[in-house]
Amino acid sequence: QVQLIESGGGLVQAGGSLKLSCRVSEDLTSARAMGWFRQPPGKEREFVATISWPSQLTAYRDSVNGRKGRFTISNDHAKNTVSLQIDNLKPEDTAVYYCAARASGAQTRTAEAYTYWGQGTRVTVSS
Repeated sequence: QVQLIESGGGLVQAGGSLKLSCRVSEDLTSARAMGWFRQPPGKEREFVATISWPSQLTAYRDSVNGRKGRFTISNDHAKNTVSLQIDNLKPEDTAVYYCAARASGAQTRTAEAYTYWGQGTRVTVSS
């Protein structure tokens, strides 16, 4: 059973930055895609970012015309870790952030396609 453990959440002021980490219990190369999702208070879970293996292709919720926005997903296979950097934080970024792994299939923004999930880490952005 693959285990995912998120860390790095907390209370930050608007305009600041935060880096979330997700440690994977098994070799990261066994996952075809890793994703970050979030669930704001009282709302549905939503896609944030995803990265594929071995292509390292990325996709983001806020990319416009191929230009990346405030989120950056990256992986470190030596440490079996996937990270999410969030810059210029806004109050609407307040949510529980979840890391997810997909064992097979192409990169996707659909949460139901991911097999394994972490417990989440809470991010609160104050205005």
